[in-house]
Amino acid sequence: MPRLRQVSKPDAHPTAQTLYRMLFGERDPVASPGTATGTPGNWWTVFAGVPDCFDHTVAGFAFYRSEKRELSPQLRELGQLRAGYARGSRFVFSQHCKAARDVGLSEEKIEAVRAWSVADCFSAIERAVLAYTDALVLESGRVPDAVFEALRAELNDTEILELTYITCTYDMHATMCRALRLEYDDVDDPITEVPAPEGASLDVMSAVDAADS
Repeated sequence: MPRLRQVSKPDAHPTAQTLYRMLFGERDPVASPGTATGTPGNWWTVFAGVPDCFDHTVAGFAFYRSEKRELSPQLRELGQLRAGYARGSRFVFSQHCKAARDVGLSEEKIEAVRAWSVADCFSAIERAVLAYTDALVLESGRVPDAVFEALRAELNDTEILELTYITCTYDMHATMCRALRLEYDDVDDPITEVPAPEGASLDVMSAVDAADS
Protein backbone atom coordinates (compact mmCIF):
# COMPACT_ATOMS: atom_id res chain seq x y z
CA MET A 1 0.00 0.00 0.00
CA PRO A 2 1.18 3.57 -0.58
CA ARG A 3 2.62 5.30 2.48
CA LEU A 4 0.42 8.38 1.99
CA ARG A 5 -3.33 8.78 1.94
CA GLN A 6 -5.21 8.30 -1.31
CA VAL A 7 -7.94 10.63 -2.53
CA SER A 8 -11.24 9.00 -3.40
CA LYS A 9 -13.21 10.00 -6.46
CA PRO A 10 -15.80 12.17 -4.64
CA ASP A 11 -13.03 14.15 -2.90
CA ALA A 12 -10.78 14.70 -5.92
CA HIS A 13 -10.32 18.18 -7.43
CA PRO A 14 -11.58 18.86 -10.98
CA THR A 15 -8.40 17.92 -12.90
CA ALA A 16 -8.05 14.70 -10.93
CA GLN A 17 -11.75 13.94 -11.53
CA THR A 18 -11.11 14.22 -15.27
CA LEU A 19 -8.04 11.95 -15.17
CA TYR A 20 -9.83 9.47 -12.91
CA ARG A 21 -12.63 9.15 -15.48
CA MET A 22 -10.11 8.61 -18.29
CA LEU A 23 -8.10 6.01 -16.35
CA PHE A 24 -10.69 4.25 -14.20
CA GLY A 25 -14.04 4.92 -15.87
CA GLU A 26 -16.84 5.33 -13.34
CA ARG A 27 -15.00 3.40 -10.59
CA ASP A 28 -13.60 5.01 -7.46
CA PRO A 29 -9.90 4.12 -7.88
CA VAL A 30 -9.32 3.91 -4.14
CA ALA A 31 -12.12 1.39 -3.57
CA SER A 32 -11.57 -0.41 -6.89
CA PRO A 33 -7.99 0.14 -8.11
CA GLY A 34 -6.44 -0.86 -11.43
CA THR A 35 -5.80 0.79 -14.79
CA ALA A 36 -6.12 -0.63 -18.29
CA THR A 37 -2.33 -1.02 -18.46
CA GLY A 38 -2.31 -3.24 -15.38
CA THR A 39 -0.94 -0.78 -12.83
CA PRO A 40 -2.69 -0.31 -9.47
CA GLY A 41 -3.14 3.38 -10.32
CA ASN A 42 -2.23 4.69 -6.89
CA TRP A 43 0.30 7.20 -8.29
CA TRP A 44 -2.76 9.25 -9.34
CA THR A 45 -4.73 8.85 -6.14
CA VAL A 46 -1.77 9.79 -3.92
CA PHE A 47 -0.68 12.79 -6.00
CA ALA A 48 -4.27 14.03 -5.88
CA GLY A 49 -3.62 14.69 -2.17
CA VAL A 50 -2.00 17.99 -3.20
CA PRO A 51 -4.11 19.33 -6.10
CA ASP A 52 -1.64 21.86 -7.47
CA CYS A 53 1.17 19.28 -7.24
CA PHE A 54 -1.05 16.91 -9.25
CA ASP A 55 -1.74 19.60 -11.84
CA HIS A 56 1.92 20.61 -12.06
CA THR A 57 3.00 17.01 -12.64
CA VAL A 58 0.32 16.34 -15.24
CA ALA A 59 1.47 19.48 -17.05
CA GLY A 60 4.99 18.00 -16.99
CA PHE A 61 3.72 14.89 -18.75
CA ALA A 62 2.09 17.09 -21.40
CA PHE A 63 5.38 19.00 -21.74
CA TYR A 64 7.49 16.02 -22.67
CA ARG A 65 4.82 14.61 -25.02
CA SER A 66 4.23 17.94 -26.79
CA GLU A 67 4.80 18.22 -30.53
CA LYS A 68 6.86 21.32 -29.71
CA ARG A 69 9.70 19.16 -28.43
CA GLU A 70 12.73 18.97 -30.70
CA LEU A 71 14.26 15.96 -28.93
CA SER A 72 13.66 12.62 -30.66
CA PRO A 73 11.06 10.53 -28.77
CA GLN A 74 13.40 7.52 -28.99
CA LEU A 75 16.26 9.41 -27.34
CA ARG A 76 13.83 10.79 -24.76
CA GLU A 77 12.61 7.30 -23.89
CA LEU A 78 16.16 5.97 -23.65
CA GLY A 79 16.83 8.59 -20.98
CA GLN A 80 13.59 7.90 -19.11
CA LEU A 81 14.06 4.12 -19.28
CA ARG A 82 17.68 4.23 -18.11
CA ALA A 83 16.81 6.72 -15.34
CA GLY A 84 14.16 4.31 -14.03
CA TYR A 85 16.58 1.39 -14.09
CA ALA A 86 19.53 3.29 -12.60
CA ARG A 87 17.37 4.71 -9.79
CA GLY A 88 15.91 1.27 -9.12
CA SER A 89 12.26 2.09 -9.80
CA ARG A 90 10.41 -0.93 -11.13
CA PHE A 91 7.41 1.25 -11.96
CA VAL A 92 9.28 3.83 -14.05
CA PHE A 93 11.38 1.15 -15.76
CA SER A 94 8.39 -1.09 -16.52
CA GLN A 95 6.17 1.69 -17.85
CA HIS A 96 8.91 3.08 -20.06
CA CYS A 97 9.72 -0.33 -21.53
CA LYS A 98 6.21 -0.08 -22.97
CA ALA A 99 6.62 3.57 -23.96
CA ALA A 100 9.95 2.77 -25.64
CA ARG A 101 8.25 0.13 -27.80
CA ASP A 102 5.53 2.63 -28.66
CA VAL A 103 8.09 5.06 -30.12
CA GLY A 104 9.87 2.33 -32.07
CA LEU A 105 12.84 1.26 -29.96
CA SER A 106 13.73 -2.36 -30.72
CA GLU A 107 13.36 -5.17 -28.19
CA GLU A 108 17.12 -5.68 -28.42
CA LYS A 109 17.78 -2.10 -27.30
CA ILE A 110 15.14 -2.18 -24.56
CA GLU A 111 16.67 -5.37 -23.16
CA ALA A 112 20.19 -3.95 -23.47
CA VAL A 113 19.46 -0.77 -21.48
CA ARG A 114 20.40 -2.59 -18.25
CA ALA A 115 23.95 -3.25 -19.48
CA TRP A 116 24.23 -0.68 -22.24
CA SER A 117 27.96 -0.06 -21.77
CA VAL A 118 28.83 -3.54 -23.06
CA ALA A 119 26.09 -3.68 -25.74
CA ASP A 120 26.86 -3.11 -29.41
CA CYS A 121 23.30 -2.35 -30.59
CA PHE A 122 23.30 1.39 -29.78
CA SER A 123 24.34 4.22 -32.10
CA ALA A 124 26.89 6.84 -31.05
CA ILE A 125 24.21 9.35 -30.00
CA GLU A 126 22.24 6.68 -28.14
CA ARG A 127 25.37 5.73 -26.19
CA ALA A 128 25.96 9.41 -25.43
CA VAL A 129 22.39 9.76 -24.11
CA LEU A 130 22.80 6.68 -21.91
CA ALA A 131 26.16 7.87 -20.57
CA TYR A 132 24.68 11.32 -19.90
CA THR A 133 21.71 9.75 -18.08
CA ASP A 134 24.05 7.75 -15.84
CA ALA A 135 25.98 10.93 -15.05
CA LEU A 136 22.75 12.73 -14.16
CA VAL A 137 21.27 9.93 -12.06
CA LEU A 138 24.25 8.06 -10.64
CA GLU A 139 26.75 10.94 -10.46
CA SER A 140 24.24 13.67 -9.47
CA GLY A 141 25.01 15.75 -12.56
CA ARG A 142 28.80 15.34 -12.57
CA VAL A 143 29.08 15.02 -16.35
CA PRO A 144 32.52 14.46 -17.93
CA ASP A 145 33.38 16.87 -20.77
CA ALA A 146 33.78 13.93 -23.15
CA VAL A 147 30.20 12.80 -22.53
CA PHE A 148 28.83 16.30 -23.06
CA GLU A 149 30.82 16.76 -26.25
CA ALA A 150 29.42 13.47 -27.55
CA LEU A 151 25.93 14.91 -27.03
CA ARG A 152 26.90 18.20 -28.71
CA ALA A 153 28.14 16.29 -31.74
CA GLU A 154 24.57 15.37 -32.68
CA LEU A 155 22.13 17.42 -30.56
CA ASN A 156 21.48 21.16 -30.48
CA ASP A 157 21.15 23.22 -27.29
CA THR A 158 17.36 22.90 -27.22
CA GLU A 159 17.49 19.13 -27.54
CA ILE A 160 20.10 18.85 -24.78
CA LEU A 161 18.07 21.04 -22.42
CA GLU A 162 14.91 19.01 -23.12
CA LEU A 163 16.81 15.77 -22.54
CA THR A 164 18.27 17.06 -19.27
CA TYR A 165 14.94 18.34 -17.94
CA ILE A 166 12.93 15.25 -18.88
CA THR A 167 15.54 12.76 -17.64
CA CYS A 168 15.95 14.59 -14.32
CA THR A 169 12.17 14.75 -13.96
CA TYR A 170 11.96 10.99 -14.34
CA ASP A 171 14.81 10.48 -11.89
CA MET A 172 12.64 12.45 -9.44
CA HIS A 173 9.56 10.35 -10.25
CA ALA A 174 11.57 7.16 -9.77
CA THR A 175 12.83 8.38 -6.40
CA MET A 176 9.36 9.44 -5.26
CA CYS A 177 7.75 6.15 -6.32
CA ARG A 178 10.27 4.21 -4.24
CA ALA A 179 10.03 6.50 -1.21
CA LEU A 180 6.22 6.54 -1.16
CA ARG A 181 5.87 2.89 -2.28
CA LEU A 182 3.71 3.74 -5.27
CA GLU A 183 2.57 1.37 -8.01
CA TYR A 184 5.16 -1.39 -8.70
CA ASP A 185 7.57 0.13 -6.18
CA ASP A 186 5.50 -1.08 -3.23
CA VAL A 187 8.15 -3.62 -2.23
CA ASP A 188 10.01 -4.38 0.97
CA ASP A 189 13.67 -3.39 1.24
CA PRO A 190 15.68 -6.47 0.14
CA ILE A 191 18.62 -5.48 2.36
CA THR A 192 17.83 -7.18 5.66
CA GLU A 193 19.65 -9.41 8.14
CA VAL A 194 19.41 -13.13 7.35
CA PRO A 195 19.26 -15.04 10.65
CA ALA A 196 22.18 -17.40 11.38
CA PRO A 197 21.54 -20.96 12.60
CA GLU A 198 20.82 -21.21 16.32
CA GLY A 199 24.01 -21.32 18.36
CA ALA A 200 26.25 -19.93 15.59
CA SER A 201 29.08 -17.55 16.61
CA LEU A 202 28.43 -13.84 16.42
CA ASP A 203 32.04 -13.39 15.25
CA VAL A 204 31.27 -14.14 11.59
CA MET A 205 34.93 -13.93 10.52
CA SER A 206 36.36 -16.14 13.28
CA ALA A 207 37.29 -18.80 10.71
CA VAL A 208 39.94 -16.40 9.33
CA ASP A 209 41.60 -16.19 12.77
CA ALA A 210 41.60 -19.97 13.06
CA ALA A 211 43.23 -20.33 9.62
CA ASP A 212 46.10 -18.00 10.68
CA SER A 213 46.84 -19.82 13.95
